[in-house]
Amino acid sequence: MSLDQITDEVIARQTPEAQSIIRLLLAEMAAREQRMMARIAELESQVAALKRTPQNSSLPPSTQHPHDKPLPAKTKSGRTRGGQPGHPKQERTLRPSAECDAVVPVLPPACRRCGSKLKGTDPEPRRHQVWEIPLPQPIVTEYQLHRLICTCGCSTSAALPAGVPEHTSGPRLTAMAALLMALFRQSKSRAAHALTTCFGVPACPALMVKLQVRATEALTPCYEELKAALPQTLTANCDETPTKEGPHKAWLWVAAAQLFTVFWISLTRAATAIENVLGTDYRGVVSADRYGGYNAFKNRQVCWAHLKRDFQALVDGGGEGAKIGERLLTHLHAVFNHWHTYREGTVTRRSMADRIRFRVQNDLWETLEDGMQSPHARSSALCTNLFNRWDQLWMFLTHAGVQPTNNRAEQVLRHAVIWRKLSFGTQSAAGSRFVETLLTIIETSRQQQRDLLDVLTTALEAQNHHTHGPSLLPAK
Repeated sequence: MSLDQITDEVIARQTPEAQSIIRLLLAEMAAREQRMMARIAELESQVAALKRTPQNSSLPPSTQHPHDKPLPAKTKSGRTRGGQPGHPKQERTLRPSAECDAVVPVLPPACRRCGSKLKGTDPEPRRHQVWEIPLPQPIVTEYQLHRLICTCGCSTSAALPAGVPEHTSGPRLTAMAALLMALFRQSKSRAAHALTTCFGVPACPALMVKLQVRATEALTPCYEELKAALPQTLTANCDETPTKEGPHKAWLWVAAAQLFTVFWISLTRAATAIENVLGTDYRGVVSADRYGGYNAFKNRQVCWAHLKRDFQALVDGGGEGAKIGERLLTHLHAVFNHWHTYREGTVTRRSMADRIRFRVQNDLWETLEDGMQSPHARSSALCTNLFNRWDQLWMFLTHAGVQPTNNRAEQVLRHAVIWRKLSFGTQSAAGSRFVETLLTIIETSRQQQRDLLDVLTTALEAQNHHTHGPSLLPAK
């Protein structure tokens, strides 16, 4: 007899003692089965965790070996690498002859057929220009400060002219040292070696530390101005990544607006780290992942790229969760298809929003409701979380400048992550101030297409003249 055949009617025909034993055994079997199912779900979750990749989790792409990356979904075109036949040619344009440093006429000595001597010149010769880098030589200016004695016996020494620094490094040299360490991610010793080898400037790691401090001081007003303007922006793509400050754990935060970006390093990942910069009453839209540190912001856009990884993790985990994950991925792909159609200029933003409302939202709502009732714990938890964040999924439909993903923050954070992997963080609070300041100036200058070396040099010159430095606030 199978368990399905042991009905209440069958049990009722037994003696009272047998009925008690049968019911006790059935209860014990049911409890054991429940424990086994929970254990199976736990083991499946552990197996899925072992299979975590950047495609189904928040692991960075750098953690995956190139040979382990999944094959692309698209079939190969069969074309060879490099430029294709018929593509526009990229070449260095010729400078006007008058702007060249030297013009060397080259005349053929004799006829290539008969060997006769040739005379005259070609009115339109073939122009061939060779570019070369001049041998760098530092410009050393000596200021001789005379001390003269008055007839009254008092000696008076001349002061340095306005704008001349008390130290021995000029503004452009200090700016280049800062760029070597911040933009080109060189260590103190390698930056000093580069200055000595490439520019002929005697330098050592200790000098790099001093120049780092001076660059930070010169750029701090510009940095603080951008940081103060961040709460007035309409959108802010935010993200954070762990780092180190000496022996302490720290986090490098970023908030990317449309025309400028602000980095800062905090010793905490708590919500206060972002609230102290944006303010709890921030009226713009914060784009981020589902991390709870952003819960204080009502206008929040949850990143659909992160959701894609979460949905893929359900599919990779198998079982009941895979069914929900596949349905969620179908809705996500529909959202991205409509978004890409808008980005290509095929439809207006309003038309894109209407299509998503009528063709996607209702189906996604039903899937979330089914997922919340799923016996699969991870599926139920994820669907419940998204159901409670429903409005945060669709901010990009009603707010101009808001995207469905947080790719902008992740892209500007990539340079900082590579720097962190090479440097292992900073050694002091002063080092953290240099990193957050220079990263802010570097990324903002790129967004505004400004000459980065010129921005740094101008700021250092203003510091020497005790005047206001450049402003990177976008013009209203």
